Amino acid sequence: MHGVEVLFADASLVALNKPAGTLSVPGRGDHKQDCLATRAQAMFADALVVHRLDMATSGVMLMARGIEAQRRLSRAFARREVHKRYVAVVSGRVEPGSGAIDLPLAADWPNRPKQRVDLERGKPSLTHYRVLGYDAVTDTTRLALEPVTGRSHQLRVHLLALGHPIVGDALYTPSDGGPASVRLLLHACELSLTHPVSAQALRLTCDVPF
Repeated sequence: MHGVEVLFADASLVALNKPAGTLSVPGRGDHKQDCLATRAQAMFADALVVHRLDMATSGVMLMARGIEAQRRLSRAFARREVHKRYVAVVSGRVEPGSGAIDLPLAADWPNRPKQRVDLERGKPSLTHYRVLGYDAVTDTTRLALEPVTGRSHQLRVHLLALGHPIVGDALYTPSDGGPASVRLLLHACELSLTHPVSAQALRLTCDVPF
């Protein structure tokens, strides 16, 4: 329906599977008006944005239904009460098997929309990772990622800084000579939160397409 898979919907919120290459919200210009938000609003007229995924990233994106639900969900995101989990495939063998990347991030103004590690002016940014498997044939590692903060391009820049860029990242590693992919291999596979009305625990999941 409308080119979007609905993962969950009730009177307060709707969760959608955003395809890779689809904008979360409208961009500048007539050619950038098609996006997940407008597609959702074609199905749910009261759907309102509470968070975004990068255009290149696929997976679970949550929208509120109505102003009050938007206010409550936005507050939950701001308070880091919404727990996010991603899966990524990165270049090289990641060791050790788990860890944390704690590097402050800031806008790379001369190269917008890129972000960069900035130890002096960057905002605190924290990502936990866990190795799911290593493929010796392609020399790639599959990771589970849990960002504590929600900075723009956080996962992409953190993994690049770790020396293991996400496969298919045309923005940060357009010609690095590593494994090739027609898309960014980064997928938002799970959101866990407290329902804004019923207060019940809610776990929203989406199968990884790669």
